Amino acid sequence: MKPVKEQMAIIQRGIVDLVSAEQLEQKLTRSLASGVPLRIKAGFDPTAPDLHLGHTVLLHKLRQFQELGHQVLFLIGDFTAQIGDPTGKSETRKSLTPADVASNAETYKEQVFKLLDAQRTEVVFNSSWMGQLRASDMIKLAAQFTVARMLERDDFSKRYKEGRPIAIHEFLYPLVQGYDSVALEADVELGGTDQLFNLLVGRELQKDAGQEPQCVITLPILEGLDGVNKMSKSLNNYIGVKEPAREIFGKCMSISDDLMWRYYELLSDQEMAQITHLRGEVEAGRYHPMEAKKALAAELVERFHGAEAAVAARAEFEGMFKKGDLPDDVPELTVKAEGANLGLAALLCQAGLVKSNGEGMRMISQNAVSVEREKVSDGRYELARGSRSLIQVGKRRFAYVTVE
Repeated sequence: MKPVKEQMAIIQRGIVDLVSAEQLEQKLTRSLASGVPLRIKAGFDPTAPDLHLGHTVLLHKLRQFQELGHQVLFLIGDFTAQIGDPTGKSETRKSLTPADVASNAETYKEQVFKLLDAQRTEVVFNSSWMGQLRASDMIKLAAQFTVARMLERDDFSKRYKEGRPIAIHEFLYPLVQGYDSVALEADVELGGTDQLFNLLVGRELQKDAGQEPQCVITLPILEGLDGVNKMSKSLNNYIGVKEPAREIFGKCMSISDDLMWRYYELLSDQEMAQITHLRGEVEAGRYHPMEAKKALAAELVERFHGAEAAVAARAEFEGMFKKGDLPDDVPELTVKAEGANLGLAALLCQAGLVKSNGEGMRMISQNAVSVEREKVSDGRYELARGSRSLIQVGKRRFAYVTVE
């Protein structure tokens, strides 16, 4: 293990809250003296099958703890996912079925080891202890917090003041998350900034259980490709861990120069001194920002797909966008027209190049759709039955589409 000061410098990189630095130094000092690693907990509710780079901000910090010699408790919240995390929500979330949760949880297990060291990771499911609690145990747990205390949470408080409903079971979520820390005897818990209330509940429940309270670390919410909103699949501004190397590279290249540095800080393995130097070189005009962005994109592709894929993705990007080349494997698709012609927006939707006709119309109006290399901005544009055309949406989506 590294000296405590070095560990603290690595741990504090890119974080928002630390409760508290003094307690964490004490825990690290004991760990260094005894050789016993700290237990670092982070919970993920399997509410969707895929992870994206926003999730990996937390995973990246967990891996740093592992590299410092500590043990990660990767908690899959299969019990809490059935409650539905109310954090940041303006209305009660729909609960998932056990089958949905189980299916999503399996994909999480597959994806996390692209970042985490399996030898220093313990995968745990909170249903294994929460499922054993009796109704009387849940009542005892609920008795440890008041409604007034729960209403200190910003989202609950806002909904209460606006007269929007809060279901009783939503109050259980932070309590269950906190009880997970008791069950696991966590030394440190990590979460996003929107999770601070829940993480602090864990400290209080540990104190009540006679345990030393966990330290709490929050990390920033990563902005999506738009540079404004939180990275989210629902906003279509995300980079998925399971996406092809070409997509990851191309999406990274689409972010703004300013956002690039935030991605470097939160996602890159480079030392902060290296990143600071690189940024200075770019700002001084000695290094082009696009080259810095390519280096970041290649690093992320290598993390999820390997070095060979990173080299290939970079070469393909440079060929496609510098020389106007097509990807090597443009798909061949067939769509159906009800009449003699098919509208372009409907064609894009049928071909899976956009999610809806509405999105297709928006892409056309934004001059982001080409037919046979020619930009199309007329939403009434149609293709004839029997035609075969090269369609491009945005910078990276290509297909040869035949209309039947």
